[in-house]
Amino acid sequence: MKLRHLTFRLLEVFTQVIKTGSISEAARQLHLTQPTVSLQLKRLSEAIGEPLLEIDRQGIRLTDTGQMVYAAALDMLGRVDDLQDQLHSVQAGQHGRFSIAMVNTAQYVLPRLLGPYSKTFPDVDLTLEIGNREQVLQRFNQQLDDIYIFSHPPALDHAAAARFLRNPLVIIAAANHPLAQASEICLSDLLKERFLLREPGSATRMLFDGWLQTQGLQLNRSLQMASNEAIRVGVAAGMGIAVISRHVIPSGATGLVELTVPGFALESHWHFIVRRDRRLPHAARRFLQFADAELENCLDPAYVCHETDQLLLTLATPLEAE
Repeated sequence: MKLRHLTFRLLEVFTQVIKTGSISEAARQLHLTQPTVSLQLKRLSEAIGEPLLEIDRQGIRLTDTGQMVYAAALDMLGRVDDLQDQLHSVQAGQHGRFSIAMVNTAQYVLPRLLGPYSKTFPDVDLTLEIGNREQVLQRFNQQLDDIYIFSHPPALDHAAAARFLRNPLVIIAAANHPLAQASEICLSDLLKERFLLREPGSATRMLFDGWLQTQGLQLNRSLQMASNEAIRVGVAAGMGIAVISRHVIPSGATGLVELTVPGFALESHWHFIVRRDRRLPHAARRFLQFADAELENCLDPAYVCHETDQLLLTLATPLEAE
């Protein structure tokens, strides 16, 4: 083992290959040739003294040693980035970079925070990734981002979560739907309708499926759709009814009504999620502080929850906690 031969460039190339899953794509992003990237990987493996990658037709996988080196490389490179940010400005948090990955439904909520934040901290470089629950979970597992936003957080030991907004689910129908005029709707009538649903892995779908199971109920007809926007448009067009987050429905929306169904009261919460085993950049920490202070100013106060300060306290080092 010749760790003295390690360089930040070797670690940068290695982590980029893992993040992209491709030597050719890593070479393109780093403005290197493929042979150069392959040589850098070989030198890193020789410095460690063990293979770090397994490469076959199915792709690139980390060995056990590779997992340890990857985690350490992320930490070291992150610390170098933080040092560079601190050198650029004596005002901590005024400069820097961080990334947020969020599930699709959160795009109806988070921009209300990001707009005021970006105006307050215009020099922070923020990257935003949006995907379905499975895609964001995959990013979480690969440690690709600094903050994650779920309405149903992963139950993992290395995940720290803080609720910041209630997420009530409602049943919606077209304004001209027969049920829209009913003063009282029973479940038997509701289940005769076709439901427009998200994919099985989505948090809304999981919550609704769980509620149906506890009630001993089963849908007669359903249609899976790829996004909340598609569901909202489909319901307005009379394709069926749907269970959807109230936050997805814009203020003053026409063509849709919320149905009142006795016994139906489902609610989850939006969470900020960070990894306990990964150091949180200064800019990401400052965003969480800003969000906690400005929640009522940016979001509907009736739905706001304040747990972000406890999350920050959990993540603080002994010096920061004093």
